[in-house]
Amino acid sequence: MRDWAGDLRAALAYPLTSDGRLLLAGVATAATYAVLVLSTFPQFTLQLLARDLTDLGYAVAELTRELYLSTGWIGLVLVAAYAVLTGVAATNALALVRRTRRRGASTLVGVLPGLLAAGCASCGAGVLGALGFVGAMAALPFDGNLLRVGGIALLLFFLGRAGDPRTCSIGEVAT
Repeated sequence: MRDWAGDLRAALAYPLTSDGRLLLAGVATAATYAVLVLSTFPQFTLQLLARDLTDLGYAVAELTRELYLSTGWIGLVLVAAYAVLTGVAATNALALVRRTRRRGASTLVGVLPGLLAAGCASCGAGVLGALGFVGAMAALPFDGNLLRVGGIALLLFFLGRAGDPRTCSIGEVAT
């Protein structure tokens, strides 16, 4: 059995191994954070951005403030952690997809859970707002922070399971 904690550390450190990977993780993190925050109040977001797309920065800043006011520092930190872990997962998943192209399509099936976990984390807390259930997060226990913790745990599990994409053995037959 592999060392899950060691593999998690390797997975989290992988984006730091080159400037390009760090940039990719940063862009994915920023995009995820923006999507999460903008999806907390979709009507406000749609009205503001329909008027002028250059108000995107204002919308993110204003909804970050609203997120803080409604969930406190814990909710804001959890959303930021979601975004960072999704950036790491996206960078690692891209590396695994590139690697599988060289080794065969069957190993792509092993990458799929990590991609799904990243997708779950990036939309998990915001999906209720996007579906029109804006008040649903307030009705959830702990203002939806439990849902965010669950998504973060899922991401950490799959990152630890995959490890460093350069040495990952997903798809290889165990003996």
